[in-house]
Amino acid sequence: MQHSQEPIRTPRLILRQWQPSDLPVYAALNADPEVRRFWPTLLTRAQSDEQAEGFQRHIEEHGFGFWALEVPGVAPFVGFTGLMRVDSSMPFAPGVEIGWRLAREHWGKGYVTEAARAALADGFGRLGLSEIVSYAVVGNEASFSVMKRIGMNRDQAGDLDIPGREALHRRAELYRVHRNQVNAANGNSR
Repeated sequence: MQHSQEPIRTPRLILRQWQPSDLPVYAALNADPEVRRFWPTLLTRAQSDEQAEGFQRHIEEHGFGFWALEVPGVAPFVGFTGLMRVDSSMPFAPGVEIGWRLAREHWGKGYVTEAARAALADGFGRLGLSEIVSYAVVGNEASFSVMKRIGMNRDQAGDLDIPGREALHRRAELYRVHRNQVNAANGNSR
């Protein structure tokens, strides 16, 4: 597996390594109750910085991760999208997941779908992955819609419990996409 840290570019976006200037914006995003509605808690500035630093380390170590998402000419940082190794505590580990989080003022513009398609292409191309998964708490229809738009299918095993989460934020739906499915799905319009 090639360990590249080069930015991934799409027609409107850049998926890149994190920068210090991203941290205050990321902290504000993680302090927004609407953005964090499907997570157990809001994050403090220290927790948010620690999480971003973990994402940066993952990219440095593995050549991929949850990339900082930039919209040139609009905003230098709007959130993240990318691929990450699944935490070993998850019931579907080992594997690689696709994930995203976006500041609320940038919702509804297709950024996550565009960035997620680029991340899938990188995962199935450069990284040579055969499958990528994603999950979201039951009720998170916006994330489920993105998963479907990028060609993912709900896992037939049904819902799962996320370890260490309280009941309200524990139950999740798991989606999967295989390398041979992504080309057909991503030919669809945004």
